[in-house]
Amino acid sequence: MEYLTKKYADKLVQAGLGHSSGIFQPVVGGLDDTLVWNRCAEEIQVLEKIFTQININSLVFLKPAPPYGDIIRYLADAALKSDRIIHPADCETRTFLHDLPVVDKFDASMITQTLKKRKSVIIMHGHDNYPGVIAHGSVSPEQGFVTISSVCFACFVKFFADYLQQLQEGYDSRKGHDLYDKIILPVKSEPRSLPKLIKGPFRDTRTVHAAIIEAGLKTVEYSLVDSYFGNISCLQDRILYISQTGASLDELAGCIDPVPMDGSTSAGITASSELSAHMKIVCLTGRRTILHGHPKFSVIMSMDCNPDKRAKCRFKGQCHIKCPEKRSICNIPIVPGEVGTGPFGLCNTLPQAFEKSCTAIVYGHGVFAAGRHDFSDAFAKMMETENMCHAIYTEKIHALRKKARII
Repeated sequence: MEYLTKKYADKLVQAGLGHSSGIFQPVVGGLDDTLVWNRCAEEIQVLEKIFTQININSLVFLKPAPPYGDIIRYLADAALKSDRIIHPADCETRTFLHDLPVVDKFDASMITQTLKKRKSVIIMHGHDNYPGVIAHGSVSPEQGFVTISSVCFACFVKFFADYLQQLQEGYDSRKGHDLYDKIILPVKSEPRSLPKLIKGPFRDTRTVHAAIIEAGLKTVEYSLVDSYFGNISCLQDRILYISQTGASLDELAGCIDPVPMDGSTSAGITASSELSAHMKIVCLTGRRTILHGHPKFSVIMSMDCNPDKRAKCRFKGQCHIKCPEKRSICNIPIVPGEVGTGPFGLCNTLPQAFEKSCTAIVYGHGVFAAGRHDFSDAFAKMMETENMCHAIYTEKIHALRKKARII
């Protein structure tokens, strides 16, 4: 357990959500035969009490580093003035978190009551008025790491998506403008060069596994996912090799399922929940690899909607599964759909988008990119899509601010 507490504290730092020292250093506790922590911290006195009040074996506490902490503070301040809940609209929040509760005291009882209903709680406390996020796990500190990563991702997406919508609707928020000006420079950066990935066509299963593991690792390293969420697959000899459901994209060794395309075995029972969509895409396109991630600005721009259409929309609250509009960004289709195989499942909405493009964006969810023989072109398309969405977003904001005489 001591190893795990240090491992997931380090992963939060590696993801840019925390620092290795100072106030942004993660605090991770795990209960095995004894309760252990990755480091000494004043917060432990309160956090230890939570272990006695709910059935958990781990807790993760983090004051997210900029820009995430600044964004969470902005959203949490607004939440405390209304229903004390932040309501993101991205897919991961809808699927796993539902909403993000906020409390204004670092109190064990108050935190515990919230954690009995949700996977996380945001706390506004301390002399620095800097937010903290607490998440728990019943199996491993990995669960808390995933939850806190998802909270930071959801809040990032929510702020930028809301800010664009507010400018489009003529809503003037000085605090919103100030925060945007403060954080946009750290967010804005020169595009990274593409990684060198294993070249295809792949000759054997061993190479397929190595290529999947490598591409998954680089997808996380290049921040093209939320924590480690996403999925990846490769077709070889009528077998689709695909990452398992819940598998870390940066730790895929031993977590790749071989699923025959003819359904002759039950190997797909532990495969990604988006297995059906992957299988239909490779059948439709003849491409052999699929990479799916959650690049932030691709998710943000997928939710951008014309204000007039938004006001008249009869699918409010269901845009992610029922949006009837034919939408795209620079000829990359944006489609609705939810995880799984239901009537609005991605297996029914996503494959058709690949009839005219090798890349597609799912509303509030992320990017799917298909490669011909290896992951090089799929990875390049995902990066290109994200860089393009980032550029389009900043151009829209600049034009709207100029029109409103904010610049």
